[in-house]
Amino acid sequence: MGRAAERPQAFLPADWPAATLVGRIRTAEGPTPVLCRNGRLFDVSAAATVADLLNCWPQAPAGRDLGPVEDFDFDRNPLLAPVDLQCVKAAGVTFAVSAVERVIEERARGDAARAEAIRADLRDRVGADIRAVTPGSEAAARLKAALIAEGLWSQYLEVAIGPDAEIFTKAPILSAVGHGAQVGVRSDSAWNNPEPEVALVCDSAGRALGATLGNDVNLRDFEGRSALLLGKAKDNNASCALGPFVRLFDEGFTIDDVRTARVDLVIEGPDNYRLEGHSSMDQISRDPLDLVRQAMSEHQYPDGFVLFCGTLFAPTQDRDAPGQGFTHKVGDVVRVASPRLGVLENEVTTSKAAPPWTFGVGDLMRNLAGRGLLSAETAQ
Repeated sequence: MGRAAERPQAFLPADWPAATLVGRIRTAEGPTPVLCRNGRLFDVSAAATVADLLNCWPQAPAGRDLGPVEDFDFDRNPLLAPVDLQCVKAAGVTFAVSAVERVIEERARGDAARAEAIRADLRDRVGADIRAVTPGSEAAARLKAALIAEGLWSQYLEVAIGPDAEIFTKAPILSAVGHGAQVGVRSDSAWNNPEPEVALVCDSAGRALGATLGNDVNLRDFEGRSALLLGKAKDNNASCALGPFVRLFDEGFTIDDVRTARVDLVIEGPDNYRLEGHSSMDQISRDPLDLVRQAMSEHQYPDGFVLFCGTLFAPTQDRDAPGQGFTHKVGDVVRVASPRLGVLENEVTTSKAAPPWTFGVGDLMRNLAGRGLLSAETAQ
């Protein structure tokens, strides 16, 4: 990606000297966890993995000082996704606007050309109502009954205002890409978009330890045809981007900063197309920690997990022909940014053309063993 060679200040949080950041870089030896404190970057590969580091947090190895983070050469040692062995989960339909868009996809059967006519009707009839209720409340149950009576009920409205959030597995562990990498959409998708999100990073006990930015690349045509195609819509090569770092919670950055975060999106296309949008976390229908609780309710994650919290952003601006809405083109540059979390930037290609995912769990274990980084302590 042509923009990868940039000064770290271009993608670090605005207040990076005060931030505690955890990430991963690619080195000649292999993927290496790093910790940024007081503006300095440390190689903490003694922890073996980010998952092990966070499971023991706030304890951390002293690490090898790599110097000021603003002077580090991330072009030579590029950023990887800032998580490794954590499961990558996602919560869907957590904002009222995106809930209506999912219903539109469903009713249009994945056909972008039919979406605009349906959109005008549903926004007036459903949008305001679902914004006014708390999911799982008695008022939500009454609204559900009214919508069923009007023939407007949908499986997407069920997870938007019902008691149970939609929680699904977004990507296999180690498959997410980081800042500067290419993201992929299926080559047979004709209606798709980025989803700029905040993702919470949790340890094995379910403690939300910090947050990062994410792009939950989405295929509207596939999921719109059938919710049973969610796997194909969401989990494809290079379709999950996270980064640039995980910002850990401390006195200067808390879960309340996540609850009020604004996530900005800019898409710049090779056709001189430009789209701007944003997602405001204060508009979310469910509290982020409730989403964590639901993800953990009947499951365990011994290496922790990262949870996409959903997005307000659902692009409807026409890109080509009127009424066709937005869809990606190869060469689009997607920039997801939030002042306290930094910038996640990726160039769009197809999942077939993106670099294949070849470094799996077995490769990581062999690499760590070869570097002498596995021990009884790190394996616990």
